[in-house]
Amino acid sequence: MLIGIIIFLVILIIALTAYNLSISKKIKTFSNINEKISNLNVLQDFINTIGKDMPVNNKIEVINDIIIQKFNIKYSTIVVFNGAEYVLKTSNVDEKHWETLRNLHTEEIFKDSIMTATPKHITVDKPEEKLPYQKFELGRAKSAIFFPLYIDNIYIGYWIIESNEPHAFDHFDTNILGIVKENIVAVLKTVSYQNTIENIYRVDKTTGLNSAEYLYGKAKSIIDKYPQSTICMFTITNIEDINRKFNRNVGTDVIVKMTNLIKTSISAEYIFVRYMGPKFAIVFSGVDEESVMNFVTSIKKEIEKIRLSKKSKTKKEIEYTFPKTNFAIANYYKGTGLEEVTKKLEEYLDNANINESNINCI
Repeated sequence: MLIGIIIFLVILIIALTAYNLSISKKIKTFSNINEKISNLNVLQDFINTIGKDMPVNNKIEVINDIIIQKFNIKYSTIVVFNGAEYVLKTSNVDEKHWETLRNLHTEEIFKDSIMTATPKHITVDKPEEKLPYQKFELGRAKSAIFFPLYIDNIYIGYWIIESNEPHAFDHFDTNILGIVKENIVAVLKTVSYQNTIENIYRVDKTTGLNSAEYLYGKAKSIIDKYPQSTICMFTITNIEDINRKFNRNVGTDVIVKMTNLIKTSISAEYIFVRYMGPKFAIVFSGVDEESVMNFVTSIKKEIEKIRLSKKSKTKKEIEYTFPKTNFAIANYYKGTGLEEVTKKLEEYLDNANINESNINCI
């Protein structure tokens, strides 16, 4: 009799456990369905906003409001590069923090995210800590996700969401956030922003060269037609000295003459950009390093023969100056990180001695 009661109780417990598990699964399924319905409703709000007849800036603000309200996000900010500078388009963060948010592209922690077009999730572990990009706003944000924005493979800015709690985004649905990001891009991808893309392609008015961003956009598809290419980056090492001892006009003249010399010396198939300041880059698509070395040896000599002059203020004679250059060369293979190669070259030139004037294979 006792054994029968025990067996009955065991069976009852097993049955109740199975029932509870079944109910739990149904509740979870119902919750997931509700979450999906909620997300679909949010996306419908985005679609409705995009279709409305209103200025683009207003659409961006409305979408940001939807993000904040529907996803219960503490802070959301959208920053766009207009071809000349980064502009904060919309944010619910206090205006005193806008300068920091407008310059996140310069922060080391986000550079790999921009280069690889992938989101970056960062958080602190303790409330007394602060995020790497924060200056004085210690108590404002404790976790964030940074989304670089691209139109047709061209980097045009970023969207960042923040929380005042550590690890707030650890379990966020990244798929829905990815769709939200695409909706932001859809708003930016209007006729009003076509000039942004064009400006990114011709940022440097002095030389007529495309900027570094061009390498990672349209130029990438040209470069990747070949299994292997060689990238050459160089800098005019004494440009500051020329600007100081002569004047900025002479410095500009050096850059223009050097640019024209290279333009007329390379094939139109090669990519020549003004990388940053006195740094320039040439991508020799489909050309091996040895062939590039021969060309660079020759062009370096020609660049350093460029002579500029000015009349001395104290003496009745003419002073002359010549540019000095430092080159770095590396191989790039299709399917690998172009950004990693250019970053390696840039770091070498930045850390080299100011008097170095070589051709370095990295």
